[in-house]
Amino acid sequence: MLSITPLLYRNKSTPLYIQLYSYIRSGIEEGSLPSGEAMPSIRQLAHHLGISKNTVESAYGQLVAEGYLENRERAGYLILPLEQLHLSVTKAAASDVKSPSLDGPSAPIRYDFYYGAIAFDHFPHAVWKSCVTEAMAADHTQVLGYGNRMGHEGLREEIAKYVYQSRGVICEANQIIISAGIQHLMSVLVQLLRLSTETIAMEEPGYNGVKSVLRNLGCTLVPVEVESDGIHVNQLYNVPDAKLVYVTPSHQFPLGMVMPIGKRYRLLQWAAEHGSYIIEDDYDSEFRYSSAPIPALKALDSNDRVIYMGTFSKSFLPSARLSYAILPHSLLKSCREKLEHISPSVSPLIQEAVWLFMKKGHFARHLRRMRRVYQARHKALSESIREVFGDKCGIIGDGSGMHLLLDVKGRHASELIPLAEKFGCKVYPPDKHWNNPADCPPSYIMLGFGGLDEYQLQGGIQQLGQAWIIR
Repeated sequence: MLSITPLLYRNKSTPLYIQLYSYIRSGIEEGSLPSGEAMPSIRQLAHHLGISKNTVESAYGQLVAEGYLENRERAGYLILPLEQLHLSVTKAAASDVKSPSLDGPSAPIRYDFYYGAIAFDHFPHAVWKSCVTEAMAADHTQVLGYGNRMGHEGLREEIAKYVYQSRGVICEANQIIISAGIQHLMSVLVQLLRLSTETIAMEEPGYNGVKSVLRNLGCTLVPVEVESDGIHVNQLYNVPDAKLVYVTPSHQFPLGMVMPIGKRYRLLQWAAEHGSYIIEDDYDSEFRYSSAPIPALKALDSNDRVIYMGTFSKSFLPSARLSYAILPHSLLKSCREKLEHISPSVSPLIQEAVWLFMKKGHFARHLRRMRRVYQARHKALSESIREVFGDKCGIIGDGSGMHLLLDVKGRHASELIPLAEKFGCKVYPPDKHWNNPADCPPSYIMLGFGGLDEYQLQGGIQQLGQAWIIR
């Protein structure tokens, strides 16, 4: 078994596990740690170096993810053979050749900063399985048929309790309709409200998924600029024929600002004066990191003009394909009549299982856990960005939600994205959320962090630093 004694600096800003990871990786690449050899066990190395087992485990885990080590049952961690090209590059020669990471083929993607990914590793699989099993034993006429056009009655009652407790929204179960995701829900609302030939105002920039649905259904979209605190309400008055405005006030997508209470009241006043409706997409309001929550627009709505939309894709499971809308009382009668001609889009079996999950208190516990998980991931990402990039990179919209934007100053996304891939990182441009993609600042990059743990986020940002600024 190999003996490893790296010099670790506890007072450096670089985490100990990154220092240990870098030492081992360099040894493998240079051949001083030969392939096929067994690494010390986590316990042995932690004791030898006087560091925690978590530190060693994190370093080993990163090396396994990158293909340097393999964890074999009863054999421990073994060093895997590398390609001869990598083994032959010594420190002396490396200074005389171009980096294979930059000029060769892209590395395998190890860090995917995809927005929309969630922490599956913290999902209560066993509990959810028991709820699905119990749902299968329910009345077959309820769970194996088409289901209620509005949605599972018990689930709608649980949602009504949830939005009151979490967002201050007072509603009844009969105001709620359940649908398969925000985009499908948006198409249903267009049909119910007969908006297919109407003018709809939207934030600019704004969520491309909703824009695509509205355009495909024949709606006329009028972009309204976003200010530093949300949609420019004064500009809405220049769109007198808008029957509806779509907004994301709790975490503007994609820029991330939060609409203050005063602007929320002005927006509600605009809707009342024009006889128009507001669609409030509260897509990830559960996750806030730097301030107290502001009441939802729907909670402030005294004139019954707000249609509230929520989703379980971030707080529960994307695969459940479960979203919901809370309708104003003034629209209930006509919407119920029209729903009789629209088939339900969410499996009654899934709705029954989610109802059980909520009714038994599992959802509340899961949500509390996920708030802690995403707060830790948000902190790890933000701190790593500041540590690696310093003033070379700005952070936009990091107060809540599960994504942020990087402003990599003086650089262009078309250059940054392929460079990131060379170093095993997948990052994304946000320009599709602008009506004219050319209007998106070219230095903006979108990073989702829900699907990566703290160590992966730190490692990914280190790699982005290597790709973008460390030459």
